[in-house]
Amino acid sequence: MKKITKATYLKWYEDMFFWRKFEDKLAAVYIQQKVRGFLHLYNGQEAILAGALHVMEPKKDRMITAYRNHVQPIGMGVDPKRVMAELFGKASGTSMGLGGSMHIFSKEHHFHGGHGIVGGQIPLGAGMAFGDKYFDRDNVTLCFMGDGAVRQGSLHETLNLATLWQLPVVFVVENNGYAMGTSVARTASHQEIWKLGLGYEMPCGPVDGMDPVAVAKELDKAILRARSGKGPSFLEMKTYRYRGHSMSDAQKYRTKEEVEEYRKIDPITQVKEIILKNKYATLKQLEEIDAAVKVKVAECEKFAEEAPFPDKSVMYDAVYEQEDYPFIKHKLD
Repeated sequence: MKKITKATYLKWYEDMFFWRKFEDKLAAVYIQQKVRGFLHLYNGQEAILAGALHVMEPKKDRMITAYRNHVQPIGMGVDPKRVMAELFGKASGTSMGLGGSMHIFSKEHHFHGGHGIVGGQIPLGAGMAFGDKYFDRDNVTLCFMGDGAVRQGSLHETLNLATLWQLPVVFVVENNGYAMGTSVARTASHQEIWKLGLGYEMPCGPVDGMDPVAVAKELDKAILRARSGKGPSFLEMKTYRYRGHSMSDAQKYRTKEEVEEYRKIDPITQVKEIILKNKYATLKQLEEIDAAVKVKVAECEKFAEEAPFPDKSVMYDAVYEQEDYPFIKHKLD
């Protein structure tokens, strides 16, 4: 595995703090109705993305996930201004403002969504890995899902074929404890999701999803296994989300005390403490990073605010390939 150094910790801190503040800003503008529809925030789960980016090769490896998907494309290299603009429904967004919060996408940066259907990305992730194997490409696909998605039948169909064909894919369950508002304990007779991989004789195991080092170590093994032709892995990243399932979630299924207990192991705080303990940076230097991050987030908001909305005709261009599509009765002005 690529060595974890002082520079690694400083990058992790800056990246995770930026992702957190980016999501916080989205929560604020959502209340102002500048972002519409659904909004699912990643607060608390940042260590998983940080650890993954440390060991994958973004120029060739792929990432696909569910609808909690704003910061992943940023980590993969997408301009955060364009991500913010997409959430604002603006033409300069990653999907011309037509995809919105749940459907961020960038083929250029190997980020393949952003899927609104629970578990819909799982067979797609295996499909991309199948294409890489078929064309003998040295790529690995990281397929992320929530704990709620593992109850979809398509997961089991996918795990079976991925193992049978030894596909270069790593399945990652981001278990934040609740599928919308339903705890893992209420959805199955077991609470160790990683054990589902045992039924397919697939390498699997639990991982501390609040620690980027633990995430990086286990994902590194899985990625190397996949890249060397030894097939898929199934990892359960045990994490926690500090905000609700979405902005409309009243969170009545958990107590404030529970949330506060998990805040004690906040991945950003953990990384910050290691930086200070090892004197990788002073508190003042970290505060300077904080200030720079807040400026960057403000620039993203300004870009999104000032960007134009897409022309109505773009909706036809994006949906219909055939220009004289017969079921279009009225053209919009």
